[in-house]
Amino acid sequence: MGKIKTFFFKRLLNLIPVLLGVSLITFALINFTSGDPAEIAIRASGVQPTPESVEAMRQKLGLNDPVYLQYLNWLWQVLHFDFGTSFSTGLPVAEELLLRFPATLELALSALACTLLFALPLGVLSAVFPNSPLDYIGRFCALVGASMPGFWLSLLLIHYLAVKAKLFPVVGTGGINHLILPALTLGFGLAAPYIRLLRANMLEVMEKDFINGARAKGLTEQMVIGRHALKNALLPSVTLLGMNFGGLLGGSFIVESIFSWPGIGKYAVDAIFLKDYPVIQGYVLLMALVFVLVNCIVDICYVYLDPRIRLG
Repeated sequence: MGKIKTFFFKRLLNLIPVLLGVSLITFALINFTSGDPAEIAIRASGVQPTPESVEAMRQKLGLNDPVYLQYLNWLWQVLHFDFGTSFSTGLPVAEELLLRFPATLELALSALACTLLFALPLGVLSAVFPNSPLDYIGRFCALVGASMPGFWLSLLLIHYLAVKAKLFPVVGTGGINHLILPALTLGFGLAAPYIRLLRANMLEVMEKDFINGARAKGLTEQMVIGRHALKNALLPSVTLLGMNFGGLLGGSFIVESIFSWPGIGKYAVDAIFLKDYPVIQGYVLLMALVFVLVNCIVDICYVYLDPRIRLG
């Protein structure tokens, strides 16, 4: 447990240069884009900008300062968890992100559950019964999931399950019924690579000597597969799972937009169209933090899945 704590704190220290690099790149890209942030902020408030009002807004936002000073002032605010104020809503960006993050987390966890529900049984059965009807079904589902775009699958689900069958609502939030369609859309699309990866790893592990040894000891086939083969075959899938879960927490832009899910993905898309620079900067920094923390947790999970791995 002590090594895990040390490793976790080291990764947190490594987070500092990563976030600094992300903040610098984000700030530079925002400043290279077309459009005057002062004029955009005035238009977002519903007022027609004039040269005097634009100059006053530039002075208020500190846009007349040298670029390096603008970056240092912005970075100082970020260190105090102040990402600025949204041009479009007039509310603090940090407050807006925290307000929408629970909806994205709910959708991400539900999509992850759907992914595991599809991928684990299909991947394991395809490997345990190779070249059987179950194997063909698993490989066919993986092919369809990898080939079908998310927006097309979401429209199919809306047409057949929401419009024709009237089983689920189309857009918005309010209960588990609103969650099923977007979670199925994300979960089925993500399940495809896991089915193929888990099948390949299971086939490889099943040929190892320790599997034959476990069978020689008289263990049942269920114990051999569940306790020994599956546990070792899951390691590569855990890495991919961590990356995809970080992406889900970043907000699935297309799915959130189609189903009007009030998550941070849709919030970021709206900010891009409105050129709401403070929101874009805050979103990118938050996603960098999420990805690093998720990858850190994945590395720690390796130790529990395979005791041979040590955190150096």
